[in-house]
Amino acid sequence: MAESMKDYETELEASFKKIEEGDILTGTVISVDEKEVVIDLKYYAEGIIPAEDYSREPGFSLKEEVKVGDEVSATVVRKDDGNGNILLSRVEASDVLSWDKLKELKESGEILDVTVKGVVNGGVIVYVEGIRGFVPASKLALTYVEDTNEYLNKPIQVQVIDVDKEKNRVILSAKEILREKAEEERKNKVSNVQVGLVTEGTVESLQPYGAFVNIGNGLSGLVHISQICEKRIKKPSEVLAVGDQVKVKVTAVKDGKLSLSIKEASDMMAKEIEEEVIELPDSKEEASTSLGALFANIKLD
Repeated sequence: MAESMKDYETELEASFKKIEEGDILTGTVISVDEKEVVIDLKYYAEGIIPAEDYSREPGFSLKEEVKVGDEVSATVVRKDDGNGNILLSRVEASDVLSWDKLKELKESGEILDVTVKGVVNGGVIVYVEGIRGFVPASKLALTYVEDTNEYLNKPIQVQVIDVDKEKNRVILSAKEILREKAEEERKNKVSNVQVGLVTEGTVESLQPYGAFVNIGNGLSGLVHISQICEKRIKKPSEVLAVGDQVKVKVTAVKDGKLSLSIKEASDMMAKEIEEEVIELPDSKEEASTSLGALFANIKLD
């Protein structure tokens, strides 16, 4: 009972705290409609944030985006809105607080779920912490995106890569997240490849130390120069060209990488051909049988 009384005294004290215009207060959403958000400030009066002062994000819907129980920070615009409530602005608070938060997000590299709200020359516009951010076309996907219109109103995941409050600039990127996901998927695919598998692939690049062969399903592996053919060669281009179709054998799977061998695949194929050779019947027996059949059909007068 004593503890609950103490809590009551704390709330009572808070309700009499002096509030000035320009103060940033934090409270809990207790109701929301299309026109305004009502905030419990643990004060004798409630806080009101009009829709136009909640967010600058185009198409922002209070009913869809704000939920009862959300914690919101806002700036005191007027201590009395004429109805005994405190008039607040989340937009003004964002101008102060959001830049600090954006700097934190840049440092942490946190992955953010955002929606593309606009398409501009060379990229798209998203909003983070109520602040307008730019995602360049070169950072939207693993390769440069020519037509950014296809991203409009689509959800994407991004990271903050540059923040400059003085220049009102926030740059974000989806590329690094997509690259990490692609690498993770590739490693999972590699881990499912069995050593000893013989398959067909396409030579995609030649290096002084060997050839990289694409075996499909987004997977490539290295054929070391010593594993290209039986004879000793100085460089892969002596016997291979980009685009060549080759048979390869998977010789090792390690650290998410595939080691391949054209030489071992060739040896295996040669051995299989040897084993499949059917021994011909004795030639003399075959010849006598054929002659006997021939004379059997000849009638002499």
